[in-house]
Amino acid sequence: MYSNEWEPVYEEILNDLKIIRSSDEASARLLKMLTLNSCLISEDELSPLIGNEVIVVGGNVTKEDVTKLVNEKRTIISAGSATDVLIANDVIPSMVVTDLDGNTELQKKASALGSLLLVHAHGDNTELIAEHVKDIKGRMMITTQSTPDMILHNFGGFTDGDRAVCTARHFGAKKIFLIGFNFDEPAYKPNINMEMKKRKLHWAKKIIFDMNPSDVIIAEL
Repeated sequence: MYSNEWEPVYEEILNDLKIIRSSDEASARLLKMLTLNSCLISEDELSPLIGNEVIVVGGNVTKEDVTKLVNEKRTIISAGSATDVLIANDVIPSMVVTDLDGNTELQKKASALGSLLLVHAHGDNTELIAEHVKDIKGRMMITTQSTPDMILHNFGGFTDGDRAVCTARHFGAKKIFLIGFNFDEPAYKPNINMEMKKRKLHWAKKIIFDMNPSDVIIAEL
């Protein structure tokens, strides 16, 4: 998804969830400033990492699910806290799409083991950006849900899971398999407004399925 396609969807989300755009943009500026000396990669460098078939792992993934991913040759993209379960069970994803929620130490470990981190800025994660970005030593790309530029990227998407799907589609994946997704019962996290989380997952489901190009297959693994 290109930013001009994403913009009207973003405006709907802002209105529906009462999100302040300027807060998203302030967070993105901080992320950009704090990664001046980081190992940021370009879209041309990311593109070869996305295969024709991609597996996106959601936050409800279980240890049993992970057994399906051992020795998997297709591109594995982990959505945020799904990385906790993958790394704990010795599966290193190709990419981690994260707003630095969940067990950030395991996401940093994934980076150290070779995963590309797509670190996202929004109005609610400014403190997490300030605390953790400096410790990410591996390859990184920084993303925003607002206006992109040459360094800040926007491939569409709102939650970690649907951003991962949008990223795969943007770079040409034709078959995207989902595992560990539950749009009706979000995984519990402390200090999270679960009602708001459900509303966000409503948008995630809409972005993944209702806005999916006709030439891209979305299926459960």
